[in-house]
Amino acid sequence: MEPPDSSVQSPDFVSLELTVENVEKALQQLYYDPDMEHKNVAQKWLTQAQTSRQAWQFCWPLLSPDKLPEIQFFGASTLHTKISCHWADLPTDQHQTLRMQLLSHISHFSSGPKMVLTRLCVALASLALHTMPQGWPQAVADMVRVYQPEKAGDQGGSQGGAGVGGGGGAEEEVNAHAHCLALLELLTVLPEEFQSCRLPQARRAQLREALAGEWTAVCPLLRQLLQRQEGNSQVKERALRCLSSWVGLDVPLHGESEGLLQDCFAALSDPELFDTAVETIVSSISQPDCQRYTDALVNLMPLVLGLHDQLKAAARDGDMETSHGICRIAVALGETHSRTLLEQVEHWQGYLALVKMILFCTGIPGHYPVNETTSSLTLTFWYTLQDDILSFEEDKQVVYLQVYRPVYFQLVDVLLHKAHFPSEQDYTSWSSDDKEQFRIYRVDISDTLMYVYEILGAELLSNLYDRLGRLLMDTERPTAWQDTEALLFGFQAIAETIDVNYSDVIPGLIGLIPRISISNIQLADTVMYTIGSLAEWLADHPMMLGNVLPMVLQGLVKAELSVSSVSTLKRICRECRHDLAPYIHDIMTVSQDVLVKDIHKSSQCMWLMQGLGFLLSALPMEEILGSLTTLLTPHIQRLDTLAHQEPSPTAKLSIIHILGMLSSLFTTLDISRQDEGSEGTTPAQARPNPVVVVLQQVFTLIQTILSKWLSDSEVVEAVCGVFERSVKTLLNDFAPMVQQLSEMLGQIYSAFPQASALDLTRQMVHIFAGEKDHFSPIQALIELVTSTTLSIFQQGPREHPDIVESFMQLHAQALKRKPDLYLSDHQDVKALFYCGVLSLKFPETPTTKSACMFFMELVCHCGDIPPIGQVLQRDGKLLVHTVLEIVGSQSLCCLTEHFSEVLFCLNRHCPVLLAQWLKEGLRVPGFPSAQVSMEQKDTFSQQLLREQTNKRRVKEIVKEFSLLCRGMQGTTGYSADY
Repeated sequence: MEPPDSSVQSPDFVSLELTVENVEKALQQLYYDPDMEHKNVAQKWLTQAQTSRQAWQFCWPLLSPDKLPEIQFFGASTLHTKISCHWADLPTDQHQTLRMQLLSHISHFSSGPKMVLTRLCVALASLALHTMPQGWPQAVADMVRVYQPEKAGDQGGSQGGAGVGGGGGAEEEVNAHAHCLALLELLTVLPEEFQSCRLPQARRAQLREALAGEWTAVCPLLRQLLQRQEGNSQVKERALRCLSSWVGLDVPLHGESEGLLQDCFAALSDPELFDTAVETIVSSISQPDCQRYTDALVNLMPLVLGLHDQLKAAARDGDMETSHGICRIAVALGETHSRTLLEQVEHWQGYLALVKMILFCTGIPGHYPVNETTSSLTLTFWYTLQDDILSFEEDKQVVYLQVYRPVYFQLVDVLLHKAHFPSEQDYTSWSSDDKEQFRIYRVDISDTLMYVYEILGAELLSNLYDRLGRLLMDTERPTAWQDTEALLFGFQAIAETIDVNYSDVIPGLIGLIPRISISNIQLADTVMYTIGSLAEWLADHPMMLGNVLPMVLQGLVKAELSVSSVSTLKRICRECRHDLAPYIHDIMTVSQDVLVKDIHKSSQCMWLMQGLGFLLSALPMEEILGSLTTLLTPHIQRLDTLAHQEPSPTAKLSIIHILGMLSSLFTTLDISRQDEGSEGTTPAQARPNPVVVVLQQVFTLIQTILSKWLSDSEVVEAVCGVFERSVKTLLNDFAPMVQQLSEMLGQIYSAFPQASALDLTRQMVHIFAGEKDHFSPIQALIELVTSTTLSIFQQGPREHPDIVESFMQLHAQALKRKPDLYLSDHQDVKALFYCGVLSLKFPETPTTKSACMFFMELVCHCGDIPPIGQVLQRDGKLLVHTVLEIVGSQSLCCLTEHFSEVLFCLNRHCPVLLAQWLKEGLRVPGFPSAQVSMEQKDTFSQQLLREQTNKRRVKEIVKEFSLLCRGMQGTTGYSADY
């Protein structure tokens, strides 16, 4: 293709007449012009050309043999576009002619180019779907007759003119081969086009039935091609792919179809066809509809079992592709049809053999994912099998368990072996991606062991315990650390999800754990996680804490065990906090030491502080403050030093880290339960909460930090986080600090508005706005942040979607908790209303949702708060107009739901006004969309106004109207995804 003509460029191009010559020029510009703007202009023009009525004519010259493949492809694509999307434009008397033209062109392009042939086949497939079964009965049979291999050199069979004239024998053979491949391409894309096109449900069912009826023409052809001894591998591969396409139509698996599937098994012996044959077999037997053909499934079992020797040889030789493929076939049959095959009791030995074949696949030699990738395919099968066995009636269960429990015991051995870590030398050589895949694989094994427990019960734990005991007690025989780690991993997998509180082996396990010689990080991690998984059991058996807690504290001082040791200590502190008094000194000492020495990363420090919060919560009140002071003093001193330094990136990270630790600690340090049922002690109201005491002590320090870092949103967010976590945990106990925190928040936000300050204000409103003693500072704070935010709206809020979102959430909360706040003369309700309307138009989904929440709460108070009622009566029309505009043009489905709730609230609280606003807004021509008629708008209005109690129905009405506005009415398939 030559470079584009310099005259064919720029926006002037759009005015060109729709001719074949101009289409070719546009394609030249699209493919070869280096200017992206010119490419886009050409693309837009070509798209419009494809939808024009002239496209029915200009597409054929583009398919001339002398044209370049790019031009021919566009011609074929245009044909498909016209047939699939503009079929109604074509008169009925031209359907036959179009079919003949397509059949003829497919013949001419049967030798290529492939991309053009495929598009023509898709176009003919689309035509067939439009005309079957009335307009083109036996369409598939006709296609087969036109292009069938033995007549490929004829002049087109029943359709006439579709074939290519014969020449010499060699040429005729080439034509026959090309026609055969073209036919297979056509038969392959036909079901695919059916699956991808949007059709009404009734029409889809009609077409599915018609296509299934045509299977009798396809199946013999595919069998004929697969059984040819001298057959070309390319033809056989296309035949296999064709079968894969048709099985999605639920074609029957009995009779000749069963023979065709057996032919696919025969193709497995050809290395060139192996992968395609596997895909075809798997897709065929994975169809749920196959369960209707029980005899066929039973007959397939010997074929699958016949692959076992090939599977063993592949595993022995390290042939991963072959073992992977055979495993997929075995799992597809065993998993998809597990219950059906279990019910065939007369063939129980065959299915048991298949289960053992899958067990072999699970235990295939090598480490996943470096040496093998097959075993992971089998794990869901074991869940399906146990689920199906346990779904039978009890008397049948007994029989099946007698057969399959021994298999599941073997499975435990296999899974634990597969969970083994490789040698340290090998593991070091693995890539980070391989290590991550292995970690995920072990998680999957852990889940599978949980399912195995459903079959084996407590006997599984006893089995694991006996094996671990023999390993640890036999000092004469050296054992690999991987064996110990795998058994502990098994215990942990079960204890994480199953209630082991009544197991009689856990005390013995707790006794064995200290005997483990830990010489490896992986083993040490698993020991930690195993202890953590038993935290609830330890809470019921606190006398056993002394056996394992020292090991956890030893692990805590090692950076390489950071995640496992910290998470385990946190779990123990949470579950066993009331029984840790004898160990609290050791826990606090070690924890303080590792925190001061920065042994752990920031996230683990947060976890550790949360654990210590649980621990301190259980102390007597008189001891908490002292322990808290001891724990925090080094960090507060460090924070004081940082507060007086000049701002720097290093100082910033340290400040955020220390504030984060305070937030984490205050999240879990909750002493409220100590007040319940306590006798002879000072009431909670008479003694200050230790957290409040600490916050009051550091308040001045925090103000000093803010004085230097006020413009840094991350530092301000960290400061607000400390107080927000404290407020959420302490609730009313935070009352002594409401006044000073309200003042500080006002100062922060006035100087440098940030969303985190608004979020903290919202928490304060939620808890204290309803308290008479705190109403005044809360009211002053809200008025101050509102005044500041209104200034942002006046300057242009578009650059601050986070502030707008938090501002809307704040006022939604205030309206919900204390609507009296809006009786104040200092609260500009009208300005708030207009801010809300602007917020509705933000493209950010969370911001729009928050604005909808604000209006839902606002509308609810139009009757009891006069300023709100006055604003709504005066400006409500603007709100309704804005909602309709957004619903009719741009809102996503998830947002349409929120807008519908605003309309629902309006209809409940001011239906007369809403009716008036709808009438005034919807009678404007073209509003909210030119796609809807006045009649449709009237229907929408009437339906909406009728529903004052059924919120779900209102959502449906608004959603349907939104689709109508965008010309998508009746597009059920689209609206489901949209």
